[in-house]
Amino acid sequence: MGARLRVVLDQQVNVVDPDVALATVDLTRGLIDTAPSGCAVEAILPAGASADLPGLAEERVLGLARRELAASWQLGIAPGVGGGLIHSASLMAPLVRHDRVHDNDQTTATVWDLRAWESPDLLPKSVVAWQRAMLKRAVKHADAVVVPTHAVAARLADSTKLGDRIRVIPGAAPQGFVVPLDAVSRRAALAPAGRYVVLTGSERSLVEGFRAAAAADADALVLDAPEGAEPRLLDVAAAAGLPESRAHVRGALPVEDRAALFAGASALIATGAETAWPWRVIEAMTLGVPVVAVESGVHRDVIVDGGAVVGVDEIADAVVDAVGAGARRLSVLAADRSRAFSWMSSAERVWGLHADL
Repeated sequence: MGARLRVVLDQQVNVVDPDVALATVDLTRGLIDTAPSGCAVEAILPAGASADLPGLAEERVLGLARRELAASWQLGIAPGVGGGLIHSASLMAPLVRHDRVHDNDQTTATVWDLRAWESPDLLPKSVVAWQRAMLKRAVKHADAVVVPTHAVAARLADSTKLGDRIRVIPGAAPQGFVVPLDAVSRRAALAPAGRYVVLTGSERSLVEGFRAAAAADADALVLDAPEGAEPRLLDVAAAAGLPESRAHVRGALPVEDRAALFAGASALIATGAETAWPWRVIEAMTLGVPVVAVESGVHRDVIVDGGAVVGVDEIADAVVDAVGAGARRLSVLAADRSRAFSWMSSAERVWGLHADL
């Protein structure tokens, strides 16, 4: 009998991080499609959840709902989970004592960002406490911890005793991330009528994006803004020289809305330098949107030559070029670079990781 890889699908009902939730499903689909001969994929689910993914060999539904399950696993209590090869696309994993050598049990978890350590003030205190506690459990019990870039790996290696258990496997854009047929109507409801650039980053870093939008004579559209942040961000835009009427703030949006907005954008300006997987950068490159990103280890790893990675004081000039003379060149480079990322490739590497273990 071949190996069975058991994937934690914890956000099928209660979504706490939409990007990770979608990534988990896309990775699981990839694992099913790339399973080696004789191997299969199973799902571990909280109470009340169903995976509904064609090709799953089995669904193990536990007795606790997600919230209670997260608290239980944080304490190292994982009743009903069982052993075998377990992979989680987040830190939500049954990180308990097990025997990889004699019982062939393996548990791997994933760290997408280090915001709970680098910028804890930007997250709810409960989220920070949970992530920190789960990383401690991962250091103690995980057979491997997957991270999306070498920059994240380096930072994690410096701050933990994971050693060679850190493995780099990147993410990708959502499967089928394409411009929707109703993109025009979606943009009419969400975007300004004229030229605009999309901004991502923390409230502290977005000031440079607003300045760049003003320099490029474009409206600025902020994605993934925290709830209640709009008044503060409009003040930041005005202070940066961009009139409030030309600054547009949006919170978390569905995949189709993001694709529609990117399809009409002149550029993406990624102002955040935190050690975190840049979900929107990948999406923008997938649709051939010119990318300008502030210098950081993650942006160097991910973008490489697929966009302009520049210092903070160079962002405005880079955006002016990206929406003008350099638009076509950066669009082609972005689309070319995006082909380096796919969930099928990531899934193959996850299978390879468990085979190595």
